[in-house]
Amino acid sequence: MDIKGCTALVTGASRGLGRAYVDALFDRGATKVYAGVRDLASITDRRVTPLRLDVTSSDQITAAAAACTDVDLLINNAGAMMAKPIIDPEADVALSAEFETNVMGVVRMANAFAPILARNGGGCIANVLSVVSWYVYPFNATYCASKHAALAVTNALRVQLKAQATLVVGVYAGFIDTDMAARVSGDKTPPAQVANRTLDGVQNGSDHVFADKAAENIWAMVRSDPRQLEAMSQQLWDEGHSWTVRKTGKGE
Repeated sequence: MDIKGCTALVTGASRGLGRAYVDALFDRGATKVYAGVRDLASITDRRVTPLRLDVTSSDQITAAAAACTDVDLLINNAGAMMAKPIIDPEADVALSAEFETNVMGVVRMANAFAPILARNGGGCIANVLSVVSWYVYPFNATYCASKHAALAVTNALRVQLKAQATLVVGVYAGFIDTDMAARVSGDKTPPAQVANRTLDGVQNGSDHVFADKAAENIWAMVRSDPRQLEAMSQQLWDEGHSWTVRKTGKGE
């Protein structure tokens, strides 16, 4: 689909990757961008249409769908990461919070906006996933589980929405240079790169967007021999090569 002249809704739009999506959309000629945020005061960009939207709230999603009937591009960017392994006293709390935003938020948004997209000619849903949709980083296993599930949701949406001509895009990236990965050392991808590669994929009709070198490399491993990824996860765990991130609230 063409970005120029489109009406987009970006969840988690107040900062980081969400803000990069807003900028990239306007750079490419989007007519209107709804910025879905939990706190309307966080929006200072006069170009956008602020929208109170916590993706864990069914009521707010219903209200958003009623208010945004002109949307033809939905970018499910809101996410939460708690950084917990599976064997951990707080694993169930982390898993619940991450699934509520990263999985159920996508499901709720898709159910609310699929009929709107159909009425507007099909349009597109772009879901921000991760390279850990394909393998487990053991120190952050609850988040990985949520992204595995979000990948399954994305694939299911693609099948179900094909008949209404809705493009469903999965976006994969490694560490992105945002607050969520502020304490991560090593290479991080600029948010603008992820946003622009996503919109390139939307314009080209791509089902999958590999937003950085990490995604390209890990996808090559998935295709060639997934056991490499299992061995890598085990080595990371055995050697204790952990990284830490600060906890993030739901719908960030």
